[in-house]
Amino acid sequence: MSRPEKGSARRGRFLDRVHARLSVLSRPATGFVSQPEPRTIGSFAKGRQLMVGNFLFAGSLVEAPGHAIWDLPMPDPWFEDELHGFAWLDDLAAVGDRAARDLAQQWTWGWIDRYGRGGGPGWAPDLAGRRLIRWINHALFLLRSRDTPQSRAFHRSLGQQTVFLSRRWKSAATGIARFEALTGLIYAGLALEGMETLAEPAIRALGRECADQIDSQGGLPTRNPEELLDVFTLLTWAAAALGAVGRTPGREHLDAIERIAPTLRTLRHSDGGLARFHGGGRGAEGRLDHALAASAVKGRHSDGLAMGFARLSAGRTSVIIDASRPPEGKASGNAHASTLAFELTSGRRPVVVNCGSGISFGRDWRRAGRATPSHSTLCLDATSTGRLAPGKGGDSLEWLVEAPRRVPIQISHASDGIRFEGGHDAYVKGYGLTHARLLEMTFDGRGMAGEDMLLALEEGDKRRFDKAMDAVRLAGIPWQIRFHLHPEADAEIDLGGAAVSIALRSGEIWIFRHDGRAEMRLDASVYLEKNRLKPRATKQIVLSGRAMEYATRIRWSLSKAQETPISIRDLARDDAETSALDEQ
Repeated sequence: MSRPEKGSARRGRFLDRVHARLSVLSRPATGFVSQPEPRTIGSFAKGRQLMVGNFLFAGSLVEAPGHAIWDLPMPDPWFEDELHGFAWLDDLAAVGDRAARDLAQQWTWGWIDRYGRGGGPGWAPDLAGRRLIRWINHALFLLRSRDTPQSRAFHRSLGQQTVFLSRRWKSAATGIARFEALTGLIYAGLALEGMETLAEPAIRALGRECADQIDSQGGLPTRNPEELLDVFTLLTWAAAALGAVGRTPGREHLDAIERIAPTLRTLRHSDGGLARFHGGGRGAEGRLDHALAASAVKGRHSDGLAMGFARLSAGRTSVIIDASRPPEGKASGNAHASTLAFELTSGRRPVVVNCGSGISFGRDWRRAGRATPSHSTLCLDATSTGRLAPGKGGDSLEWLVEAPRRVPIQISHASDGIRFEGGHDAYVKGYGLTHARLLEMTFDGRGMAGEDMLLALEEGDKRRFDKAMDAVRLAGIPWQIRFHLHPEADAEIDLGGAAVSIALRSGEIWIFRHDGRAEMRLDASVYLEKNRLKPRATKQIVLSGRAMEYATRIRWSLSKAQETPISIRDLARDDAETSALDEQ
């Protein structure tokens, strides 16, 4: 199966193949000058699954016990990319025994034999950078007990891939792909004999990318928290590799690390995972904390926004809100219509979430995950706050267009906690209504009060609202406020239909109430996670009603039950890491 490509993408792939073939003629590396300490974190559970023939990549499972990884049927191009990126080496190294090493060696030299002459889909700048980092990180693991001809083949392939990357890194897409390519080139240039001259241009280029792509808030144009973590991790790896050979990273490189670290801390929920917005997941277990520790940068943003997100936190409760305009243009290829949506986590337990990215489950789930109803916010007339449209300039992704233009926000102190106030104008053009949201969290983190408002603010807005009302014969404009719950949060209608009780595995009980102006129900929902075979079933609280006037107000609250202790020792074990066997 081939990836849908436009003309510029096809030309880029063609040039990649040309330079891959030419790189095979280059003078190979003969060994290591230095070798960075391995910093990639693998999963023991995933490594064991690979060893028994369960290959789960990009949301697709191939069961092929006893088969070489390069003989697998390829469900889609994204599955194939993950194979050629070699991140699975981290998982086999996490197992670390002789059987895991033998398998890693077979598959690595299998790649060299089959693709090392410049063929195959793995000769793309981002994949080559990702692969070089893993090969260099795990060189001792891979070279143990290898004979001289095999070692020479390994070093020769490393050198050829480095030369290829030095010629083609500029063709990598701006963003994570470009950072992967440059970090891999720096790794290889510093580590391999005969490649030292290739490192210096990559170091300068990485500094320029940091200055261009990392804004003053320490964020990326895509506003994807998980992508920011990936970039941050690459920058800390590159800085560590430079430090290992006695070199200091450039000022732009270090400044980017210092700007990103506080932003990631702001986007970190109390359970250690990232807020799930704009195509990003919570991040691999432990990776965020490991990257922050490696950076040695302390603190987080004390107030205001971080990459366009606001944070309320108290006690062991965290709330993260999408409080800015969504990404635009090319950066919106994975963006979601999630303005003013929030997530709430209590201790180690997510409570209110967004559905997440459906990228692993096909085009329909991907589109559904990007829509406003898949987020914990208000949706007017079943209409998203943005529309998906074909990308431009050779981009095969759909861009988010017609999104909010004005998203004013204010964060202040309330009498008993902290207050967030925000609004957006996505519904003004069609209905004359501004959505405003107020969230207040108590100082002890035991409760949050919310108010959602639909307001016709200007005379022109009121005329638009009147026109919309005429179109529905004064029946009102339907709205829904959704609160998607985590699959491990057990929710039931309570108090004779006046409330919803939410039981967490920690033993906490949260109670959702509203002011009685809306209809409340408990509906089915889904929780979309990367590396799962299918969406997980969960529930959502839905408040619904109709806007009949120029001002509609709906008040609600979410708070711990009175009998819930101030502190709970959460000893319940999390589900085992996702594996193919879990879902069969």
